Amino acid sequence: MLEMNDVEGIPVLVLLVAVLVRWCVSLHPYSGQGRPPMFGDYEAQRHWMEVTRNLPLQDWYYNTSENDLLYWGLDYPPLTAYHSLICGHMADYINSEFVVLRSSRGYESYGHKIFMRATVLIADLFIYMPAVWWYFCCRRQSNSLNTAKNVRNYNTSTFTAKEEKRLTTHMATYLTLIYPGLILIDHGHFQYNGISLGATVAAIAALIQERELLASVLFCLSINYKQMGLYHALPFFCYLLGNCLPKQNRSVVAGFIKLLSLGSIVIITFFIIWFPFLKNVNLLLQVVHRLFPLARGVFEDKVSNVWCCLNVIVKFKEIFTNLQMAKLCFVATLLAVLPSSMDILLRPRLDKFLLSVINSSLAFFLFSFQVHEKSILFAAIPVALYLPVEPLPCFYFLIVSTFSMLPLLLKDGLLIPYIALTVFYSISVLLTVNFGLRDLVNYPIAFTPPGAKTNQQKSKKPVRIYAEIQPFLLRKHFLLIFFVSLAACSVLTVCSVAVSPPSQYPDLFPLLISFYSCAHFIVFFAYFNYRQIFFFSHSSKLKSK
Repeated sequence: MLEMNDVEGIPVLVLLVAVLVRWCVSLHPYSGQGRPPMFGDYEAQRHWMEVTRNLPLQDWYYNTSENDLLYWGLDYPPLTAYHSLICGHMADYINSEFVVLRSSRGYESYGHKIFMRATVLIADLFIYMPAVWWYFCCRRQSNSLNTAKNVRNYNTSTFTAKEEKRLTTHMATYLTLIYPGLILIDHGHFQYNGISLGATVAAIAALIQERELLASVLFCLSINYKQMGLYHALPFFCYLLGNCLPKQNRSVVAGFIKLLSLGSIVIITFFIIWFPFLKNVNLLLQVVHRLFPLARGVFEDKVSNVWCCLNVIVKFKEIFTNLQMAKLCFVATLLAVLPSSMDILLRPRLDKFLLSVINSSLAFFLFSFQVHEKSILFAAIPVALYLPVEPLPCFYFLIVSTFSMLPLLLKDGLLIPYIALTVFYSISVLLTVNFGLRDLVNYPIAFTPPGAKTNQQKSKKPVRIYAEIQPFLLRKHFLLIFFVSLAACSVLTVCSVAVSPPSQYPDLFPLLISFYSCAHFIVFFAYFNYRQIFFFSHSSKLKSK
């Protein structure tokens, strides 16, 4: 049985497991390993270190004799470039061969692999992991519910209510940190998604603490590291703007001053980050052009979104130009994200904010222009944060999100870590949820600012998570669908590995995975929108009871 000393040591254990899992995955192949001439994302990141280390800033985003943009040209915002510059200097200090201009193209060695893997792990240790921990600590601190009244799954006689809340924080943090999708992409395939996502998670944590200026700065850092952070931009914008609108307890003047403060901090943050590029208008426009390249098309590879699936029937590239397709994607994305955005604008409540982030990111993934299969991570991490609220649907989504990237993982030789990590994560969720996570977390109260009272508190009736889930989730047929769906994922995985597709359909299995995953994402998109928009009405019903 767990005792107080055991609870004290859990954070260290969580950290060790999270690091160990990442390092085990990093021992496997990376994107493009041993596959010239373009290699893969691993080489792209190394090449950016080479370019930023050896060329002046004004040449980073331009096609020159020393910087061939057709060979992994830099196409991420300035913070990525600055990060590459820092890593480039570190690489040059360790071994100058890592980043020699031009002659280091495709450089591969065991020592270099260790260095590159270490840079991702360090980024997680200093940005992503602390952000996740901070987020769940903020939820624990803002949760005034006596969790001892809600625990029914295990003996709590050895714990105080405070210790139980801390235990819950450790459980939730652990499950978020071992989510397979992000680990497989960042530490297997090779990217630095944890930096941008970590900044976003930290921004959400700052909002929970009502530190809106800090949240604005952190989110600006996120989108200035990866433009895919824009998937989350509308919820932040609408929530903060909604909190500036005049209300009973806020005058027009107070709202305007708050809006002016938020706008100023955003402008200042952007100005500092972009300052080196503001000296030349042409350079600034070139950077923007590199960040949003229309020429690359609506999607890449077999991504699990609407356009890729419809493209099997309607050949968009033959009907529309890239500009026309971009406009179509813009309208479709705007329509998809509008209900969620308007809801959080007109009713800016923290207890719905995370759902709004999920809905916005899913809308962008399903309908926007230039989507990669890895972009599902920008929807998956908010869902991972929401998992303590509704374990079953969130776990279901996270498994499918990882599965949707299977063709990419197979291409990188990551089948074994994919299976191992998915099984490990599934067992961890099962054990943790059964241990009491689902009863310990009360979402509406967790997001209530200190001093405020929710409808549940006013009624003095603790509400368990499963009382919040709609009835259809508790029916046996939903569980049947859940297990059948996971079985189908397993069958498609086996077929992708062991069955040769017909010669006339070489992409049969990647397309089936895309269709299958996209269908799930559309259903989840509808479900999470429903949960957000009707959340207030549901709380009102609780109050009336």
